[in-house]
Amino acid sequence: MPDDLAPTLAVIGGGQLARMMAQPAIALGLPLRLLAEAEGVSAAQVIVDQMVGDYTDLDVLKTLTRGCAVVTFDHEHVPTAHLHALESEGIAVRPGPDALVHAQDKAVMRERLASLGVPCPRNAVVSDVAGVEEFGFPAVLKTTRGGYDGKGVWVVRSAEDCAEAFETAARTGVRILAEELVDFRRELSALVARSPSGQAAAYPIVASTQKDGICHEVIAPAPNLAPELSAQAQQIALTVAGELGVTGILAVELFETTDGRILVNELAMRPHNTGHWTQDGAVTSQFENHLRAVMDLPLGSPSPRAKWTVMVNILGGEDEAAAAPLYQGLPHAMARDPHLRVHFYGKQWRPGRKVGHVNTFGDDLEDCLERARHAADWLRGDLGNESE
Repeated sequence: MPDDLAPTLAVIGGGQLARMMAQPAIALGLPLRLLAEAEGVSAAQVIVDQMVGDYTDLDVLKTLTRGCAVVTFDHEHVPTAHLHALESEGIAVRPGPDALVHAQDKAVMRERLASLGVPCPRNAVVSDVAGVEEFGFPAVLKTTRGGYDGKGVWVVRSAEDCAEAFETAARTGVRILAEELVDFRRELSALVARSPSGQAAAYPIVASTQKDGICHEVIAPAPNLAPELSAQAQQIALTVAGELGVTGILAVELFETTDGRILVNELAMRPHNTGHWTQDGAVTSQFENHLRAVMDLPLGSPSPRAKWTVMVNILGGEDEAAAAPLYQGLPHAMARDPHLRVHFYGKQWRPGRKVGHVNTFGDDLEDCLERARHAADWLRGDLGNESE
């Protein structure tokens, strides 16, 4: 093996986020070593140096990181104590456990953001239905740990609606956080990259729409966003990244309320679905800047390449037989739109599962939206029986 290879970066988690780190890693000459949860998962199809194991097993993590300079993540679920143990053995954990816990535990996150004066929905940890009644209906109940893509989240309007949340809490041992049901105009996302040396880069604020709790569509930049709100959202993300000591990509999911305020909804300390537009719409993608950040390399420009970029997720439908058009539909999608960018994840089709996304870009937002939506629908098979 050549002596001039860059230090090896360990990546925990074999999903599409790790998969999409592989391409910029190749360009940077950065060797990746993957811990996959099973053979043949998304990232394991493209990262050669890999092992299969349980990320909750400290011995597995020690084996993975042996000889590696840095470890980073495809997800935020590695036990905090294990990450401290890796740090004690000289492994640079990025983002570190003291930062990552704020993405792992929503109650810890809310308490810390409140201490920083960051605007958040009204919230409280509740132990039973009586606690929710005292907090007030309607409310949103969330498991403090383990929830994602709408899982572990319940909108409750009466005591009867709370049963599933507390059954889940009893079964899993997690706490329940109650939050006000925010009257919001739309959801926004602020994405920043931060290196250990403190350099930071902020991407344009984007607007996102959800379908069944899963990110469906992203517009970059967010249309008709007041400049002062855009600046506030970026400043919130930069403040959180700096105060929490985040290394890598930080995504701050936000509500723009109907009365013109910005509130923090969630934090993610890894590349994020609302940043997939950067692969084709920014000078430096979120995946490359995540790698640059965790390896303490100078960050790349987050500036957009086009006036508008639209990302639409390709989500699995109810009919598994519809998976075939993913690839069968490529000739039509590419021929119809030579500027279309398609990203598949190598995942088996399942209802509601993210199996890929498309990006479009240009000077006309409505045109970008139409192109991206048509391509995603066609690749899903929704338009396969329609004539042009």
